[in-house]
Amino acid sequence: MDNIHNMVIVGAGPAGIATAVESYILGIRDIVLLEKDQNHNATIRKYYKDNKRVDKDWKGQKVELDGNIYFMDGTKESTLDFFDEIIAHHSVELRTHTEVQKVVKKDDYFEVMIPGGSIKARFVVVTIGRMGKPNKPDYKIPASIKKRVNYTIDECSEGEKILVVGGGDSAVEYAVDLSEKNDVTICYRRETFRRANPTNRDAIANAIAHNEVRPYLGTNIEGLEDDNGKVRVIFVEREPETFDRVIYAIGGTTPSAFLTGSGIRIEDGKPVHDENYMTDIPGLYVAGDITQESGGSIALGLNHGYAIAQHILKNIQNA
Repeated sequence: MDNIHNMVIVGAGPAGIATAVESYILGIRDIVLLEKDQNHNATIRKYYKDNKRVDKDWKGQKVELDGNIYFMDGTKESTLDFFDEIIAHHSVELRTHTEVQKVVKKDDYFEVMIPGGSIKARFVVVTIGRMGKPNKPDYKIPASIKKRVNYTIDECSEGEKILVVGGGDSAVEYAVDLSEKNDVTICYRRETFRRANPTNRDAIANAIAHNEVRPYLGTNIEGLEDDNGKVRVIFVEREPETFDRVIYAIGGTTPSAFLTGSGIRIEDGKPVHDENYMTDIPGLYVAGDITQESGGSIALGLNHGYAIAQHILKNIQNA
């Protein structure tokens, strides 16, 4: 069997880095930190102006640091330097440009699904932020048909004529799944599904070959109109067509869709976890902003990482 890592952490913000570093300090090795962006702390990099102040505590929440990472208020630059340094000093393997699609529980390990394959781990910690939202089209969607325009397949019922827009893994999976009980067309602006992983490329090719999914490839959409409560799609390269429902899978993720897809229970918009931040699935943890009603502080993320590292160490020792 492929190498099974001790721990895979999804998301390289403060909570993810803290989980990795605190685990390393406690003696745990073979830790992989996965980040979909080009570097750790993408939120600070993207949304903070140069020299912007970065506080340990968020909106006045005073949080005492429990662990070994001593973080002080600073600027955007000093904060990123600080995290660079602690990653470098604790032999943490940071893999960037790696988007996790879902986490699948096997008998005594997890399979972390990524484009083109998977990574196996005994423990998985999900520390994705709350900022991920599905990408929306740049043309306006008429208010009267908004309920028929979705970003996941949760609202679909059987027997609908559905247009799935997109060419990545989510779009392909939606089209193939829905084609069992619906009339499905997939619309993608490129000619091939090269962004999808090999398994999904095979699945969509098979569905198209058997006329289960209709492909509108190399096709762009100009806008949507209300056609007696249904969605009239105005294509650039072909005649307009009316659908019962349109689903956009054009990038971005909603944390809730990712969590439920990984079997994590959600209540009141937050993942359910115990005092050790472990979900209902033994060995699968959540940490950081995703556990809070709204944003969480850096200090809170660091403390979550420390608590999880201690709990995982106990589990390893008792195994």
